Amino acid sequence: MVDRTSALDKNYEIVKKINDEKVNLIFNRNINLQITQVAAWPDTVSKVELIISKYLKILSLPRSNFAEDNDSFAIMRVEPLKWWILGSDIPLLSTEEGTTLDLSHSFTNIQISGPSAKLFLNRFLPLDLRDNSFPINKVASSAIHHVSVKLWLSRNGFQLFIPRGYAMSLWEIFQESATQFGYEIK
Repeated sequence: MVDRTSALDKNYEIVKKINDEKVNLIFNRNINLQITQVAAWPDTVSKVELIISKYLKILSLPRSNFAEDNDSFAIMRVEPLKWWILGSDIPLLSTEEGTTLDLSHSFTNIQISGPSAKLFLNRFLPLDLRDNSFPINKVASSAIHHVSVKLWLSRNGFQLFIPRGYAMSLWEIFQESATQFGYEIK
């Protein structure tokens, strides 16, 4: 596997900034991000779903705007005809079936967790992040400061996927805003 680099490498510093003797936000980054996008044509969705599920050895794929994960990989249904597979390769599809695209270098992944994660994210995202509206494994496409992002609530916290070219500017905004909560960067 190719070693990936994060757009945040030069400015990602492990720190702890306590506010009122608490750390309410925890930031982690995925250093070796691997994203493969699989897209089907409208008339080949069932065939592509079968190919993916056989390859990943899973019974079914998540419905739109949801994800499934295990210790080896995660799969997100980011659009009706598209899936993102994190942490696993996928066989190339024929052009009649669909297409695969390696997006690993195109995005930066930041995990945001802690007791104030929802409140923090709602400062930037116009999404209802309450438990009944945004349960574990929910996926959404949204925007932060006019930058299209993907958000997935995994078992470990919110996974934010930011286009690489915008990662540093959003990271700086996040750090400044996180000061009011108390945060730790791991």
